[in-house]
Amino acid sequence: MDGSEPVAGPVPGTDRAPDVPAADHMPDVPAADRAPDEPGPAPGTGGAARRRGAQGTRLLLLEAAAALFAERGYERATVRDIAERAGVNQALLFRYFGSKKALFGEVVALGGQEQLHSTPPGELFEVALRGMLGHRGADPGDRALETFLRSIGDSDEITTAVREMGDDYARVLATLSTADDRGLRADLALSWMLGIGLMRVVVGKQPLADADPDAVCALVTGALGTLLEDLPRSG
Repeated sequence: MDGSEPVAGPVPGTDRAPDVPAADHMPDVPAADRAPDEPGPAPGTGGAARRRGAQGTRLLLLEAAAALFAERGYERATVRDIAERAGVNQALLFRYFGSKKALFGEVVALGGQEQLHSTPPGELFEVALRGMLGHRGADPGDRALETFLRSIGDSDEITTAVREMGDDYARVLATLSTADDRGLRADLALSWMLGIGLMRVVVGKQPLADADPDAVCALVTGALGTLLEDLPRSG
């Protein structure tokens, strides 16, 4: 290949790729450091992405997808754009993940579940809220709920995936109350958080869109004490 051939895309009407030949636009990786089936760099690519091997390529795609899903939602984040941001041929997305939906599922799992598992329950609300309030330049893992906001309703499968993530957050938040209706209280708290994110991140409603994250967190967590009694107050 000389780099002029068309890029392999998904089967028409699906997000699944056909069997594709080795891609020709690849990270500039020394042959000794590539995975056994990893093709070499394309002529003239200049080595824009130098992470090594299959795992490095997967990570590049995951990071690019996490950012684009959070910025645009599932439908508007195209396979071509994800691959372009990662600096690899889009055929590799299908090689390593099988489909765009499978990639989305892994992004949601890595982002949401990592945040859920690494954050103490009493800090989860504020950490997740700050992830939306300070989305510019934030770590992709902190943008799980932003991805939720931009992707809900895109398709039945995607809606199910983001609903399950919301259920996981609500279960953790419910542990911050001893009331009999703590499940409802947790859902209300999560709904408020997502509403704040929707108005700030997606709609861009002023003055919320430019409000200081510390000020927003202090006001919100202070007011939520009536719902979640064990929620720590923001400083």
